[in-house]
Amino acid sequence: MFQRENHFFHSLHDGAKILGVFPVPGRSHYLLGSTLLKALAEKGHDVTMISCFGEKDPPKNGTYRDVVVSGLLKAMQDGQKDQKMNLFNREDSNPFATAVFFGFMMPQFMEVILKDESVQKLINSDEKFDVVIVEQFLNDAQKALSTHFGAPLITFNTVGPNFWINPLVGNPSPLSYVPDMMLDYTAPMTFFQRLLNTLLYVFNELFYNLYMFPQQNKMLKKHLPNGPDLYDVLYNTSIVLLNSHSSINQAVPHVPNMIEIGGFHVKPPRKLPSDLQEFLDNSKNGVIYFSMGSNLKSVDLPIEKRNAILNTFSKLKENVLWKWEDDSLPGQPPNVKLSKWLPQQDILAHPNVKLFITHGGYLSTTETIYHGVPILAIPIYGDQKLNALTAVNNGYGVVVPYSQLSEEKLTNTIHEILNNNKYRENAKLKSKIFHDRLVSPMDTATYWVEYVIRHKGAPHLRVAGLDLPWYQYHLLDVIAFTALIGSCSLLIFYHLTHIICKMLFFKDTKKLKKQ
Repeated sequence: MFQRENHFFHSLHDGAKILGVFPVPGRSHYLLGSTLLKALAEKGHDVTMISCFGEKDPPKNGTYRDVVVSGLLKAMQDGQKDQKMNLFNREDSNPFATAVFFGFMMPQFMEVILKDESVQKLINSDEKFDVVIVEQFLNDAQKALSTHFGAPLITFNTVGPNFWINPLVGNPSPLSYVPDMMLDYTAPMTFFQRLLNTLLYVFNELFYNLYMFPQQNKMLKKHLPNGPDLYDVLYNTSIVLLNSHSSINQAVPHVPNMIEIGGFHVKPPRKLPSDLQEFLDNSKNGVIYFSMGSNLKSVDLPIEKRNAILNTFSKLKENVLWKWEDDSLPGQPPNVKLSKWLPQQDILAHPNVKLFITHGGYLSTTETIYHGVPILAIPIYGDQKLNALTAVNNGYGVVVPYSQLSEEKLTNTIHEILNNNKYRENAKLKSKIFHDRLVSPMDTATYWVEYVIRHKGAPHLRVAGLDLPWYQYHLLDVIAFTALIGSCSLLIFYHLTHIICKMLFFKDTKKLKKQ
């Protein structure tokens, strides 16, 4: 019934030329892009990767080429130093202010990519690609590279469906039960939560269409003078690869060209370094793993927060493995082992790991679900609060707000999770749902990339809503027509009633006069 015609696959036997653009200067973003593109190279494809980082472990099969834009990473680091930015201070950031912050900051960073010498050299070459994969992160001008190289466009979204991508593929996102990712709301929302969700949506619509997209278009014209208009590229995505799954995210609508591949970056456990293996194996009371991710640094914690954590850890019978980005930690308890870098996925796979204390980042949440480990979340900004709240609602985590982080609260929360088996049982249940798939997420990802190549952009997956003017898409013309007909009907009814009443009144008056 589901026979695949062989000639579809013959065209890829020699390998396709694939360009990946993953511009965000963050290690977690790069991890996702490099994992996908290395897998495509391993399948025999010729892969070129534009990013801020070079690949230290290139694939053994196929062809893998790095185009490294080092200037962007330096620009971001210099910006943080100039502003003396401590990311722990962003806990209470306003979602409207966050939208504006990203809206003004990211286009400046993304322009560094397009004007980079090595990228311009690639643009001005005579190279062609069979498909271009672009990470979605306020960098819409870079999508024009697909048109420039005469290739279909695949958009990669580091999380699930959200405002950045939904309008570009015509994906419905009802404001009544789908909260914005910058709001720490989950369904069902209260009236005021739905109100704020609606206001944020309207704000984003205006901000993006009146400021962001025009700025991206200017950038596009500047660095790709012979390129297309931005608005000819925006709605031309063949498929969207979503780094999401229903075991991690709230169930929401997806149009046919949105493909979930959440967890594709997670690999089977590998052998740990000998010191870590020994530490984990010998921790008979279990291990608590503590990491705030790749962007948040534990060394930047204020002294009072750090002391609260140290005092808590010193009283535990469990050992603690802490990602600490310095050579030493004053007051380090004997049950705490430090390391500047830790193989997180392999650590979470160890049976002695009882709890993961995390910032609630999306990749960390995915990896803890994969391995079925409960979490204690200390979210700071972005989607971390939403991820943490989702863990609470699904029963495999507890949140300690950063502003409320104290020795007493942290100690009580750790004991609650470790002594109440429901958290581990719920984490294992989510893990079971995560793994229960017909095809692995990585195989799903590579299949759909090749599918787009085989079917010349797969235009049959595009929904008709993208071709409608906004007023037709939202049925405003139908609503206006219905309201007009209704108003006219009421008006006619009113006048008829008025005429009939006058006639009846006139007859009654004549009778009275005759009497």
